Parts: sequence; C-alpha cells; structure tokens
Amino acid sequence: MPTMIVIGYRDDLDQALRRRDVDPFYIVQAPASPPKGRRSIRVADMENAQEIFRAVLSARLDDVAGVLSVHEMGVFGAAYLRQQLNLPGNTDSKTALYFRDKYLQKSELPSRVKRARCRHVSIGTSFTDLADDLGEVFVVKPATGAGALRTNIIRSPEEYAQALALFSGQSDVEIVAESFVDAPEVYLDGVWENGDLQWSSMSSYHTSPLMAAQGGILSAYVLDRGRHSPLFQQAETLAREALGSLNAPDCVFHLEAFMEEEGLTFGECAIRLPGRCPLRSTS
Repeated sequence: MPTMIVIGYRDDLDQALRRRDVDPFYIVQAPASPPKGRRSIRVADMENAQEIFRAVLSARLDDVAGVLSVHEMGVFGAAYLRQQLNLPGNTDSKTALYFRDKYLQKSELPSRVKRARCRHVSIGTSFTDLADDLGEVFVVKPATGAGALRTNIIRSPEEYAQALALFSGQSDVEIVAESFVDAPEVYLDGVWENGDLQWSSMSSYHTSPLMAAQGGILSAYVLDRGRHSPLFQQAETLAREALGSLNAPDCVFHLEAFMEEEGLTFGECAIRLPGRCPLRSTS
C-alpha cells in the first residue's frame, strides 16, 4: 500500500486516503494527535523544514506516493519534502512563501487588486509610526499566522503594547500590521489548475475569524451561485488576478475578501484544504 506523508491531522482526510487504499503517515505538532493505530511522528514545530525532513528520514518510509498538508502551516515544508524526495506536486518552496507571509503576498499583487496596506513590524516600531502609515485604526497579526490567532485591532498605544506582548519580540519579520478594513467577509474555496480557476464555492461568515478568535464561535453559510451571481463573478475575477500574479501551483485554495460598497477587497489567500464546514457542505 502506498504511503502519503501528511503534515497535520484531519479525520475526514484520513478517511478519504484510506478509502483510496493509501496509508497516511502523519507529522503532527501538539495538541494534534492521530487516533491509535495510525502511523505518526511528533515534531515541535511543523513549520521547521529541517525538523520535519529529519522526522521523515528517521521513519524510513517505503513506497511514498506524495506529501499533503492539512493547513497553511505545512505548505512550505510539504513543498520542500517533495523537492528533496522527488515526489509529485508543487516543489517551489519560494512560491509557497508568498502564500504564507502576508506582507510578501500583498506586496506581490498588482496595483489593480485592492487590498489593505501591509508592512512588517520590525523591532522597535512605534504605535505612532504605524498609525501615521496605516491609519488611526490598524490590525496587528502574525506574518505567517492562521485562523486569526494573535490578531488584534489596534486603536491605542496600550492595545499595541498588549498585542506585541503575544510575540517573541526577537524578529523583524515575525509580525505584520495592516490598515483596518471595516466590512463583512466572504471566502472562496476552489481548485486552481493549469493557471486557471476550475471550480469554486463561496461562503459568508456569520462570525468572522477575528471575532471567533476573541471568544466567539466561528460560523459561516454557503452562498447560492444563482442568487449571488454578481458577487461570484467579482470573487472569481479576484481569485484569477491573485493566484495568477502569485504564480500559484496546481492546488486547492482558500481566499478571503471584504465586501465593501465599491466591490471586493482582497484579504488573504492560502493554498490549502478548505475548512471542514464548506468542504462537507459542498462535497
């Protein structure tokens, strides 16, 4: 039975692989823990490509068919493993970084793609400096974060200091700050292949990831293409612009956007499996 290296764990992906007679080998970071009987190895940091490569080599796996990541934290490592092990799929680790670092991603987009202003927050950057550059209200978040964790809306020097305390304070590229976009969010999950959009499904948040990360319950609902045709056209145009300019490999993706009066504003895009709710709703 061929082996699929999987960075992270998801029960629905586990079931899908086993239905196809593929044996998964999981690389997991706490608190994730595959069920008993699944082959796995633990690492301290799944974004550390050296560590996950050492874990794979130490496992002495046979008949490896490929590498998957269940979320964005593993896309760089997955590309690196494919490159080193001569496996199919995206092997361009540089391109993968443009789908991890929010500053790199937004700075690479063409000017016609509307998005928040974004910059790295180097050590010693003051609240005043960011407010002068990005506006009186701005957002601070991890440069390579996910799920709105450690993401905060900043309105004062005190809130800025509290937000910075969540980080190590040892890197000039650990944090980004963005101008605040006060608008509802939608997201497009889709399939990108041969340089074009092949399939998509769009959803709207009941509760945004930022509000959920601050104590709410993340929830969303799938939008009907027939009832929201203009919005789908805008979102698919945005996806083609963004993924095309970022040289996206063949992938599944998750793109978030803000619904402003003048149209959609790009939020961010990850090359990963969509979240469980939209995946199951549209399967």
